Amino acid sequence: MTLESAYSTNPIVQQFLRYGNLSAEAVKDIDQRTMHFLKKKNEHFLKEGQNLSSYFVIAKGIIRAYFHRNEKEVNTWFGEEDQIFGSILPVYADKPSFENIQFLEDSEIYAISSYDLNDLYRIYPELNLIGRKIAEEVCIILEERAVSLHTESAAERYETLIRLQPNLLNRINLGHIASYLGITQETLSRIRKQ
Repeated sequence: MTLESAYSTNPIVQQFLRYGNLSAEAVKDIDQRTMHFLKKKNEHFLKEGQNLSSYFVIAKGIIRAYFHRNEKEVNTWFGEEDQIFGSILPVYADKPSFENIQFLEDSEIYAISSYDLNDLYRIYPELNLIGRKIAEEVCIILEERAVSLHTESAAERYETLIRLQPNLLNRINLGHIASYLGITQETLSRIRKQ
């Protein structure tokens, strides 16, 4: 990390620095291309079928990703402050999203488009390494989630959620959590009582 990048308050820069060093020039360029949004509870960042391709960081708030199946919403992941996010198909494959990303609280986010990121990758080689490390982390998270859904009981999946994202339980309704775990709300209530 350079001295200049240590002083950037941009949450996107701060997340990138978790994966590698950035030059002062790269930090300045990222800062100039970063967009800032305030979103209200229940608004969407992305809806199914859209091709909104960007990384974003939540400075304040919480989100969920979900898709529709048999006229029901199925939650696939939750996000909270100080993490980097993006919908995989639009970001990595330039395809329309199958998921929706919705704010569950009034939120403040910072975003950078994939178009700008690809331009930055071309200009600043250190960002290529950071981008690769982020993509690798996404792959690991997705594989762990897939294995969890096929090998763990509902109670074990609940324990994993509590361990990995303990702050979510007080901020997300039980219906969303049950959907994420692949169980009914009644089953979740029984698990929580144990």
